Amino acid sequence: MGSKVLSLRIDGALLDRMRQHAAKRGMSVQEYVVRTLIREDFDERFHASLDETAAFYAEPGTPSDARAR
Repeated sequence: MGSKVLSLRIDGALLDRMRQHAAKRGMSVQEYVVRTLIREDFDERFHASLDETAAFYAEPGTPSDARAR
């Protein structure tokens, strides 16, 4: 998989907070942002798979919104 460039315009205060969070973890701001995005993407995919599993094992006739709980 190749890498691409993403340019962001963000508020100065937000960038300062991101620098602080990254520094606490011994990372650059770029590494911090990428890891945060990867973690968020994983969480979304994980929850989607849990929903699919719950729907698969749900009893027939159960409303779909009740299955996700």
